[in-house]
Amino acid sequence: MQSDRIKFQSYKDKVITAQEAAFFFKDKMTVGTSGFTKAGDSKAVLPAFAERAKFENIAITLITGASLGQTTDTDLANNNALYKRMPFQSDAALRKKINDGEILYIDQHLSETAEMLENKHLPKIDIAVIEATYIDENGNIIPTTSVGNSPTFAHLADKIIIEINTSIPLEFKGIHDVYISENYPNRQILNVTASNDRIGQDYITIDSKKVVGIVFTEILDSPAQPTEIDVKTAAIAEHLLGFLENEITAGRLTNSLMPLQAGIGKVANAVMSGFVKSSFENLVMYSEVLQDSTFELVDSGKMNFASASSITVSENCYKKILANFDFYKDKMLLRPQTISNSAEVIRRLGVIAINTAIEFDIYGNVNSTHIAGTKMMNGIGGSGDFARNAYLSIFVTQSSSKEGNAVSHVLPMVSHVDHTEHDVDVLITEQGVADLRGLAPRERAKVIIENCVHPEYKEELSDYFNRSKLRGGHTPHLLEEAFKFHLRFLQTSSMKKML
Repeated sequence: MQSDRIKFQSYKDKVITAQEAAFFFKDKMTVGTSGFTKAGDSKAVLPAFAERAKFENIAITLITGASLGQTTDTDLANNNALYKRMPFQSDAALRKKINDGEILYIDQHLSETAEMLENKHLPKIDIAVIEATYIDENGNIIPTTSVGNSPTFAHLADKIIIEINTSIPLEFKGIHDVYISENYPNRQILNVTASNDRIGQDYITIDSKKVVGIVFTEILDSPAQPTEIDVKTAAIAEHLLGFLENEITAGRLTNSLMPLQAGIGKVANAVMSGFVKSSFENLVMYSEVLQDSTFELVDSGKMNFASASSITVSENCYKKILANFDFYKDKMLLRPQTISNSAEVIRRLGVIAINTAIEFDIYGNVNSTHIAGTKMMNGIGGSGDFARNAYLSIFVTQSSSKEGNAVSHVLPMVSHVDHTEHDVDVLITEQGVADLRGLAPRERAKVIIENCVHPEYKEELSDYFNRSKLRGGHTPHLLEEAFKFHLRFLQTSSMKKML
């Protein structure tokens, strides 16, 4: 019942339709909406605005926590409803518009967006659209399956539209830890010394005078699409677990490791699932997203607690969580991404960061965003927040892909740099592990070529490196050949050397 979801009397007469809410949007407005990796996003108002834009010449700058679910980004892109988008997306139709230059896109570290808004380095938020489980007696918002940038959007926006999602159980109250840092120069420390530390409130405080409408919906989050662990991802997981076991043997880690972070996607999820059958115990997570593998680890007794900014799981996993919510509730926290991705907290906790690369080069530079240096895939997300500050910064990818191993993911030089070699400690493919700690560039190249490259490309990369050394330099390169793998692929659809 609606009365169960609106406990603040002043809001009772503010219930409107999604279509009515969409008419608050004006051309060239900046809109901030909840949503982080398809969780807790606007499922009524933004789709209604996309439909409106089909018949009007109107476009907005849209800022979210991360990617949106359903077909929202697709509909907004196809109906020319977006002028600019940030800080992350994962939608094919939107991606095409971005790469065609029809929509401007700002690819940003996920910890930075709220900071830049608070510091007035970005345009002000005209309207915030925030998904809620319910509104409490004091007018506060109880979030749903993500927190993301919602507290900052609500704090800074001129107007607020609340989307109450009746599919979310009222029992969700209590799993959130909402905190907004003070403005400079009066900022205090973030007093998080363990993954399960609480420093904030379990609701988002808002100015009730800003609320212009409340919309009801019952649409579920878009489910994550589970993928079976294949031979390559299983091998990557095995190499990762072996590396961590060696760290224990060397006395650098205990059997409980350090707090774990894993990027989103099938490789990262499959790698994390590998921990279920490991000998590790009493694990904790300090990450961005709780995926299926997180709950597998909790179910197995391997993981005690997980902190992140959203829950993004498959349909079956979501049903399991709801059916056993009392069991899971005290084992997780959802925080704003300024906290989940905070450099201060990541460094203090000693997080082991495990993220996915599109490609890396023989010196350890990582590209996680662009295909052939120009075409955006999704974005850097939070990988940079963690890589720069982690106790261990690990990147994983397959050594080759496409039919006949037509693409090598280890190259002479990456076509775009997201993570320099300074922020990368360990690289892992299904071929093996390259531990780069304490190695100079020439040493790194030898270890990467020997341990991570697919056999189809090992001889050519070795030849490239050996000839580069003859030319000299701290980081030897043959600039006229550095992108030959990419150029070959653009010309022939294969990076393999022509015979």
